[in-house]
Amino acid sequence: MKIGLKWIVSFCVITLVAFGGLFWSPAVDSHDTGDFLSEDKIIGADVAWILAAAGLVLLMTPGLSFFYGGMVGKKNVISTMLQSFIALGVISILWVVVGFSLSFGDSLGFEINGVHYGIIGNPLSYPFFNHVGVLPHKMMATTIPFVLFALFQMKFAVITPALITGSFAERVRFISYLLFMVLFSIFIYTPLCHMVWHPDGLLNKYFGIRDFAGGTVVHMSAGFAALAGAMFLGNRKNPHHEPSNIPYVLLGTGMLWFGWFGFNAGSALSANASAAMAFGTTTIASASAMMTWIFFDRINGRSVSALGACIGAVVGLVAITPGCGFVSIPESLFIGFLAAVVSNLMMNWKALKKIDDTLDVFACHGVGGIMGMILTAVFAHGENASLLHGGIGVFAHHMAALALVSAFTFFGSLLLYKLTDSIITLRVSEESENAGLDLSQHQESFR
Repeated sequence: MKIGLKWIVSFCVITLVAFGGLFWSPAVDSHDTGDFLSEDKIIGADVAWILAAAGLVLLMTPGLSFFYGGMVGKKNVISTMLQSFIALGVISILWVVVGFSLSFGDSLGFEINGVHYGIIGNPLSYPFFNHVGVLPHKMMATTIPFVLFALFQMKFAVITPALITGSFAERVRFISYLLFMVLFSIFIYTPLCHMVWHPDGLLNKYFGIRDFAGGTVVHMSAGFAALAGAMFLGNRKNPHHEPSNIPYVLLGTGMLWFGWFGFNAGSALSANASAAMAFGTTTIASASAMMTWIFFDRINGRSVSALGACIGAVVGLVAITPGCGFVSIPESLFIGFLAAVVSNLMMNWKALKKIDDTLDVFACHGVGGIMGMILTAVFAHGENASLLHGGIGVFAHHMAALALVSAFTFFGSLLLYKLTDSIITLRVSEESENAGLDLSQHQESFR
């Protein structure tokens, strides 16, 4: 088998990273209190819960691989599942080397009237997890070790590019996807993460964006990147296929739903009342969306299907994510219902069907994230927190941020697809597509 230069370069990169880890000083010790609190501020219950939540969020990525893998044709099951699974390797390493610094490092940005607003973190703040140790940070996650906060956030960074893969399934080269994943994480995910979740981030500090667990950071960014990818790569030669394994989809949905409790309730970063409420709203929104989806399908002349039930459940999980800790359980029923109807309509909209988004990632995650952001701005509890609680200005800021995030993630991703394609061609050859990516990319087959 011929070994191309791109694979040699890839091996050299991982070699440099591995040896580079030997030359960084160890994590902050117990006497360095510059940006950190003392060890006695750690709350054991919070540590136990976030350790569990981080494990739950990690489980979502293998769950996503089953969810997507069961939907594609038999010639592309392994390649589709691997595209999700490989993110556990690529993004975990990237996060340690520079991703966490770019997301949660010291803010780099600009000032307005003497107030600093961050766009991205300083890459030299925590390279190779330098100074990411056992002490709690004074501004971020004040009751758990900073290293636990960093590892919990890493799982969000891992699943985001994996979500995108459903849009260009069955036609993308594996090595090109790896390059795009790295570029997306550095240039789209980390600045968006910083702007929304860092205390000095622009969307957080100026716009007042409420995103409890990642509706904006994860699902909108992945959804618009998916739309851009489907448009850039073009339609498959044979866009019609039968799902290869519906039980895989059911299994993946169950793993996603289970892991989502860590995703949403864990984002309270403490074992507290907000975590409990997020736990409740998460499952009720998903249940509401699942039932709404199958009934809405039926009244529109479509069959009640396991595939539809699974898609509906995931749409509900996506939509409740930004507001899960800010809304009530009765409101989560409505959020799941409305998100399911809107996403279902978008999935079956003829104009959108002309774009070959293989697994309807934009209609589910993009639209679900948009609905979640809007409905959070409508229902979030607290004084001046949302449209229904006196926060007309907050609602207007959310809508402005919605437009800003949509444009940034769509056009930014489109630019990264073009850059990736100029370095390594993104799309497989017609012969490879006809043979299936399992064989043509990985020399494996699903039986």
